[in-house]
Amino acid sequence: MVTFAPDEIGLADQTSCAGVRADLKTCLLNSDCCKKDKKTPRECLKEGRVPDECLQLRQSFFECKRSILDNRRRFRGLKGY
Repeated sequence: MVTFAPDEIGLADQTSCAGVRADLKTCLLNSDCCKKDKKTPRECLKEGRVPDECLQLRQSFFECKRSILDNRRRFRGLKGY
């Protein structure tokens, strides 16, 4: 899978969790559900017809977004990349 590091490619989105978000989008768009069945990534996620790798990226994205709201992140730093 292609990973998008903000320093290497220069994503337009410079916010927190941008790398995880880009990887999740790529994974969902490359899944069989989106390609063959012509469904949206949201529909595929609701049906659970995505690879385990995408589900793990979804969990990582959730953890990254949750760490933004966590006051302890001042000491630990943001999760994700």
